[in-house]
Amino acid sequence: MTKDVAYNELSAKAVETLSKGAFLTTAFGDKVNTMTIAWGSIGFAWQKPIFMAMVRPSRYTFDLIEKSNEFTVSIPFKDMRQALALCGSKSGRDIDKFAAAGLQAVPAKKLATPRIANCGLHYECKVVFKQPMQPDQVTEAIANTCYPSGDYHTLYFGEIVASYVDETETAE
Repeated sequence: MTKDVAYNELSAKAVETLSKGAFLTTAFGDKVNTMTIAWGSIGFAWQKPIFMAMVRPSRYTFDLIEKSNEFTVSIPFKDMRQALALCGSKSGRDIDKFAAAGLQAVPAKKLATPRIANCGLHYECKVVFKQPMQPDQVTEAIANTCYPSGDYHTLYFGEIVASYVDETETAE
């Protein structure tokens, strides 16, 4: 069971937890993948609540999100460090991360892309804008620290079409 919440009701807790890791899931056809993210933002633009997620073109998730134009973000309110570590270090091209990490994909409320069961807070997002990063627009310090191999992110701005918590979880 889930309980709907306003997209910004738990945003402070979401951003704090995001920095420690969350799951970004996307699907296209019969392929589903989740990956660990620790960067992103929750805000309001174009008269819509927005989750901005960053995905590198080298990631398997990139191919799926490009085709589906949607994603879910599941932010754990309990200790899921082992699953986050696995999903952040292995590719969905090579393994079924759900099975390997002991995660269960369950249907989202409004999207074809599933969410992670019993995780905490969930955002369902439809891509309304995307922008590959322009290397010449990034400070040298960030380029040297975060992009030494030149694998810059594409920024996906997803309209949050649903936000809710698992009723078995709490934000405390």
